[in-house]
Parts: sequence; C-alpha cells; structure tokens
Amino acid sequence: MDGLLTTNTLIAYGIMGILALLAMVQLILAVRHDRIVTAQGPAATLEALESQIDVKQNTINDLEAELEKRREAIAVVTDLQAEVDGLRRQKEELLAEWESLRERRDEVAAVRQETEAVVIERQQLESEIAPLREKYLAIKEKVERAEELLARNDALKREYEEISGQVDDLRDKKRELEEAEERVSRLEARAKDLETDNARLEGRKSSHETELGELNARVASEREVLAQTQTELGRVGAEVAAQALDLRRIAGEIETLKETRGTLDARLAYLKAEIARNEGRSVNGETGEADPLRELKETPPVITAMRSWDPAPLQNEADAIKRVERRLRAKGLDYPSRTLRAFHTAMKVNETTQMAVLAGISGTGKSQLPRQYAAGMGIGFLQVPVQPRWDSPQDLMGFYNYIEGKFRPTDMARALWAMDELNNDDAEQDRMMMILLDEMNLARVEYYFSDFLSRLESRPRPSDVGDANERKDAEIELEIPNMERAPRIFPGYNLLFAGTMNEDESTQSLSDKVVDRANILRFAAPKKIKDGQADGEAEPTKALSQETWNRWVRSSASVEGDTRVAGRVEEMLDLMRDFKRPFGHRLGRAIMAYAANYPEVEGGRGVDDALADQVEMRLLPKLRGVEVDMAGPQFSKLKTFVERDLGDDALAQAIDESMTLAEATGQFVWSGVTR
Repeated sequence: MDGLLTTNTLIAYGIMGILALLAMVQLILAVRHDRIVTAQGPAATLEALESQIDVKQNTINDLEAELEKRREAIAVVTDLQAEVDGLRRQKEELLAEWESLRERRDEVAAVRQETEAVVIERQQLESEIAPLREKYLAIKEKVERAEELLARNDALKREYEEISGQVDDLRDKKRELEEAEERVSRLEARAKDLETDNARLEGRKSSHETELGELNARVASEREVLAQTQTELGRVGAEVAAQALDLRRIAGEIETLKETRGTLDARLAYLKAEIARNEGRSVNGETGEADPLRELKETPPVITAMRSWDPAPLQNEADAIKRVERRLRAKGLDYPSRTLRAFHTAMKVNETTQMAVLAGISGTGKSQLPRQYAAGMGIGFLQVPVQPRWDSPQDLMGFYNYIEGKFRPTDMARALWAMDELNNDDAEQDRMMMILLDEMNLARVEYYFSDFLSRLESRPRPSDVGDANERKDAEIELEIPNMERAPRIFPGYNLLFAGTMNEDESTQSLSDKVVDRANILRFAAPKKIKDGQADGEAEPTKALSQETWNRWVRSSASVEGDTRVAGRVEEMLDLMRDFKRPFGHRLGRAIMAYAANYPEVEGGRGVDDALADQVEMRLLPKLRGVEVDMAGPQFSKLKTFVERDLGDDALAQAIDESMTLAEATGQFVWSGVTR
C-alpha cells in the first residue's frame, strides 16, 4: 500500500514539471521575439539578419524537437494517468480487503504476543536449565569414575572366580574322600549285620539239625559263601585304606558286594522260610500264621494327631487363605502373599501337576511354608527326611524282611495306607494330608521317587477312581511273598505332595522328569534380614474336609474359552519353541489348570499373576543350560512378554539378573525372584 502511494506521487510531480517546462519555453520565445524587434535598426545588415535568422531557426528546431519529446512525455503521462486510475481503483479494493482482514491482523498480533511470551519463558527455562546442566556434567563425571571402578571390580571378580574354581576343585576332592570313607563305614556296618544274621541262623539251625540234615548242608554251604564274602569285604576295606585315590574302582567293588549280600540275604531268607514251613512254625518263632501287614496297619502319629482335631466349619477359600496368613504371622514368618497364593494353587492342581518343589539356598523358609500352611488349612502333615543313601523305592515305602517274615513299612507307607479309602476299610474318611520330601535331592530323585511319581501321574480322573481297572496302574503293590493277594495302596487325591531341595555342593540336580511334572517355587536370597517377630497367637488347627477342598478345585475347562488365557499360553508355547525347549499337551493343560485355580486377587490381576507364576515355575527351570549368547533374542522376547503382557516387573528384573550371572559360565541358570 505504501509503494502504491509513492508511485502516484511521482507521477503527479512529473506532470507538474512538464507543464512548468512548457511555460518557460513560451516565456523564452516571447523574450527572444522582443529582443529581435529591439535589435532591428538602420545599422543592421542583411547578412547579420540572416545569420540571426539561422540561429533562431536552429533554436526553433531545437525547441520543436524538445516539444516533440514533451508531447511524447505527455502521452506517456496520459498512459501513466490511466494506470494511476487503475491503481487507484486497486488501492480502493485493497483498502477494502485490508479492512476485512482486520480480525486476522488482530489474531496475528495476538500470536505475536504469545510468541514473545514463549520466547520469554524459554529464556527463563534456559536460565533454570543452566545449573541443571552443570549438575548433569558433574554426575556424568561421577558415572565415568564409577565405570572405572566397575572395570576394576570386574577384574577382581575374575580373579576371585579363578580362586573359587581352585577351591571348588579341592572341595570336590575332599567330598570324594569323605564319600569313600562313608561307604567303607556302611560296608563295615553291613558286614556286622551279616555276622549277626549268620549267628542267629546258626543258632536256629542247630536246634533242627537232626531233622533237616539236607537243609543244614545247604545252610553250611551258604555260610561258606558268606564267609568268603566277609573275607572279600575285609580285603576291599584294606584296599580302600591303602588306595584312597582310586574311588571309582572301590565304589564299583562295593556295589558288587552289595549285590552279593542282597543275593545271600535272599537265599538265607528262603532257607529260613523252608525251615519254618517244615517245623509248622512261622518265621518269627511263633505258632500259627502272623499278619505280615501288622506293622503297616499301625496308626502313624500324623493320623493320631488328625483324629484329635475338631472339624473345621464351612468356609470359603479366601477365608482359609487368610487363616493361613494369620498363622504365619503368629509364627514370626514373613512370606509375600504372592508366594502363599502360588503354593496354595500348586497344591490345588495335583491332578495335572503331581507335586510342588520349593528350591533355594538353606535358611529361606522352604520347609516352614508347607508345614504352617498345612496346620493353618487343617491338613495332616508328614515330613519325610530323604537320606543320601536312598537308591530304590523301598527306601520310600519299606521292604519285606524275609528273616522275620514281616513287612517293614516306613511312616509314609503307614500314612498312605491309613488314607486309602478304596483298599483299607479302616481308612480316614473325608480328610486331607500333605507329604513333604525334605531335602529330596540329597539322593538321586529318579532312583527312589521316579516309580512313585509315575504312579501319581497314572491316576485316573477323580470321577473314575472308583473303577478298580482304571486305577490299577496307579496303585502301589507291596512286595510280600506267600500272600494269595498282594496288598495294594492307591495314592488318592486326598494326598498332596511337596518337596524341598537345597542348592549346594552336597545335593543332586532334579531330572527333567521331575521338572516336567512339578511346580518349582525357587526362593531367592533375601534382600534384607527380617526380625522374625511373632504377631498374635496361632489359632488351633481344625480339620479341613476333602469335600470342602474339592469345592475349591476347578477344571482347566473353565478357562478354555478365555481368549486371554489361551492366547498367552500359545505365546508361551512359541517362546519355548524358539528356545528349542518345546512343551506338550500335558504341560499346556497344567498351565491352564493353574490359571483356572488361582484365587481371586484385588485389581483383577489373577490371570496375569497366574501365568507369570507359570513362567517362573514351569518354563524358566526348563531353560537350564541354554547358551545365553546364542539365545539373547529369545530371552529379550521372554522378558518383554513378562513385562509388557503380564505386567510382572519383578520377574522381568529377575530374568535380567539371572542372565547377568550366566555371563561367567555362558549357560542360563534360573536363580529365582524376590517378591
């Protein structure tokens, strides 16, 4: 707009200049004309006049040329005037448009004011950021120093690991020597037992020597074999003392002697039985037939204690869990509620998962949790301490003593018989019992427990246990000779099984069969030591009925239609397939059963917590030995699944920590999560 005004002004000034120039030309012509008239006089000559005329003529020509130029300029001015008129009209239109855009100008002015305010605010923020930047630089410098210290710490760790490796080697050698000494001691004890049995056989044989000459000869022959065995045992003991470093060879010879001794025991027992039959007496010297199951039928202390409890009133599952929580506090025990719910759910799913294993370092409360849980719930509790020498199912259930003619049951066998409502008419009715295998990995679990675990897995559905043909593969047949029908024990669903395992140099690792059939709760090292202060008084134990327990148990079919559960189980299957550790239908159904039986939690996180528990208890133990470097992307996907989909930050952090610990060996070992 300002440029348009300047153009109009210049045009007006140009026109005025042209008009003024024309007036000056007319004035000059008039003056010259007057001068010509005045100059004419009598003295003028013709030549002078002609000369003047030529000059004037040139001047006129110049003026005419100049006038022509002025005319052209006037024409230009006329065109400019027309253009000015057009511009004036455009100016008026622009002025009208300018007026119409006043609101937009106001908006622009407001925006300009806001921009200025933002600039001022930015300047203020920069002034505030300046000291923060200084703090950041100081912190960065501290972090760099910390990284240097970490590098030095890593070097010290590597040196410590080298020394630890040497110490472990020495410890292994020491343990081997101690095991050799222990085996020698056991051999000596067994030799003494053989001598005692032999003396007893000789005394009984001498009383029947007249009538049983042939049998005496056979006994004498067996005695000679026994003497040879004892001589061999003494020789082996001497060799063990002289050659302590050759442990494997000695162990092999000891196992051979054990087999020989077992064979001799069987032969002697057979001979004794023959003597007893010929006399018309029982093998224990009493007249008539003795009940070989008499000791099995004796009431174990755990059953006696259960009979003294009052029946528990009808209660829902949530109240029962709260009752357990109160008992734990009264005993000065502090377990996270998440851990208690996980153990409770692991007990409820004993149809699809045969037992729960509590693993971790010593002193983390693994044995107290099942003991106090059972007391709080009103469930009978039997603790079975596992011995390092256990190597067969007989160590768990008992054996038949051929010399005495009796079945020697363990407390666990008595308890199973007392709880078997199908084979024992005098069994406890409508009661529950928990059996805890304490420190179950002191011996090889697959040696003494594998057969029993297979029996548990072969149990029919609860609705079919009444069918003898359906449950025959699950029943335990007691090896008792000379009985028309061998007694059988059915480990029913009124029995709950748990186990504890320490992780140190004296224990064995669990086999894949046990890992695949158990919920493994791993107790990590505590972050701080609790004071163990008791809170309140423990409530008296009241017997929980099996009927009430069965009402709490839900089938996995109850969550099969839940797309959230099914989808996440499928994702867990894909993750384990990527690890080259796939699982089958049995484990998939067990995971869904766990989700179905997880107690309700405030906030609606029941399903997420249940599936996160199954990642912790079923999947991570199966990843033992996976190369961390090779499976880095798979571990990242697993961590993302736990953190994003299941919302368990503590578990995701524990996976990270286990991967960090695995950097030393390169192989993943699940170390548990602290809740």
